[in-house]
Amino acid sequence: MATPKFRSKGEGFRRLLRYRLVIPLLRAKHPPSYTARSVAFGLLVAMTPTVGAQMAIVLALWFVVRFVRPAWNFNVVIAMLWTWITNVFTMAPVYYVFLITGRVMQGGSGGHSGYDAFTERLKQTLASDTGFIESLWIYTLDLFQIWGLPMFIGSIPWAILSAGLGYWWSLRLVTKRRAKRKSAS
Repeated sequence: MATPKFRSKGEGFRRLLRYRLVIPLLRAKHPPSYTARSVAFGLLVAMTPTVGAQMAIVLALWFVVRFVRPAWNFNVVIAMLWTWITNVFTMAPVYYVFLITGRVMQGGSGGHSGYDAFTERLKQTLASDTGFIESLWIYTLDLFQIWGLPMFIGSIPWAILSAGLGYWWSLRLVTKRRAKRKSAS
């Protein structure tokens, strides 16, 4: 069997996103709102400066929601999948946007030494020669010490907006897909 040939690298990447993020939504057996909540919770956590701990955070949220607010229950696996939109490859630009947004929200101009200086400092922070758990702890402490509150404050509007748009989009996608399947049968 020959390996599939893609017209471009972008096509292969889009295919990967479709199989990892969209297909699980379409195959989910739960009501569309349940699946949409899964995407919303995943994006809510994804759009925070917590890369490396996001799946654990989603798992903790899932446990809390199941016992405190069962009506808001969601598919933890789908939520974890959607945290992957922010990762070590997308972290620098996303964190920079959080930082600038946070500085503007705090009344500052948002400017500082620039994106290149930011990414260089981020690389230094991530270059610790330790185990996984210890590196997460060092990384979190460094984020607070270097950029502090502006980055975390700046992530809030992005997290809320992403969760809302993700909920709306996925609810619409799953509802339309199921209606199309129902009318075809």
